[in-house]
Amino acid sequence: MKVINRIKANEDFALAIKNGRSLKSNSFTIHLYKNQFDRIRIGISVSKKIGNAVTRNRVKRQIRAMCDSIFDYKSESLDIVIIAKNGFLEKNFWENKEMLFNLLNSVNILGAIK
Repeated sequence: MKVINRIKANEDFALAIKNGRSLKSNSFTIHLYKNQFDRIRIGISVSKKIGNAVTRNRVKRQIRAMCDSIFDYKSESLDIVIIAKNGFLEKNFWENKEMLFNLLNSVNILGAIK
């Protein structure tokens, strides 16, 4: 995932979480918010409850890889905040990817999905 497609500022995270649409599953909580850019930006949050720094960074790398294979970043103007939950560690990469895809597909962001 390119840096231009990442949400880094705390204000952008807060705006998407407060005003965006929320989707929940066992592994993820996802917040969708329309932005003023011409691309999808993704923010990933992994709590200390998930594990130590090594585990949290591995989870973030996996979520970035999932997003790269799912999204066409130039198709929509969205901010997407993905929050990993404890259920993420109970499933393998492919099960989590399928769950993320199904959650996003249920909202009909078909233009954003490859």
